[in-house]
Amino acid sequence: MSKGSKEKYTAKQKTQAKLIENSYEKRGVGCKTAKQRAWQTVNKQSGGGEKSGAGRDVSAKAKRAARQESGRRAADARVIGSDRVQKVAPRHRASASD
Repeated sequence: MSKGSKEKYTAKQKTQAKLIENSYEKRGVGCKTAKQRAWQTVNKQSGGGEKSGAGRDVSAKAKRAARQESGRRAADARVIGSDRVQKVAPRHRASASD
């Protein structure tokens, strides 16, 4: 398979690339640039040409790294003192004398 060949892509990916390319062209981007950007977008969304579904195992190391990275992004999104962080007043127990 030569560099730049699209034979490993599914029909759905090819259709997505064509629609994205047309969208860029409507916005005034050149034909060659629109095609490049369209395939870049498809690659980012799906990870490149599709492989067979049954044999696509992800290593434990890759899963662990993805979970850690995801957790870091979530933590970074929660800024202490921000309105986005839900502030809940602590509940007090009723005293025994009541």
